[in-house]
Amino acid sequence: MYDVALETAKKLNLDVIHTSNVPGIFDMPLVIDKLLQRSDVDAVVTLGAVIKGQTKHDEVIAHSTARNIAKLSVKHQKPVSLGISGPGMQVRQAYARIRPVSENAVNAVFKVHNEIKEIEK
Repeated sequence: MYDVALETAKKLNLDVIHTSNVPGIFDMPLVIDKLLQRSDVDAVVTLGAVIKGQTKHDEVIAHSTARNIAKLSVKHQKPVSLGISGPGMQVRQAYARIRPVSENAVNAVFKVHNEIKEIEK
């Protein structure tokens, strides 16, 4: 996902100034919050996959993370993509979604950032 996202960012002439790795998607909001506080960060792209387990834990984690990411985007008035596939998918499904999810995550922040700039004119 990371490689596809960087490839897509390069095609769009975007500067990637920082990358982070977290243990799981539930850990993303704190790092995202810190990144969005930086004046040199215009947007954040999230990438990850939530694989179905034997319980509904994947659903709880995915929904909680998505809600928190959306709140951070509004709080900081900067786009944050939801490049997280799942919940409820198997490993083979996650692999099949690597390219589309990663490309869409980068394209989304690019489009939203440009739309915000247009509105601010």
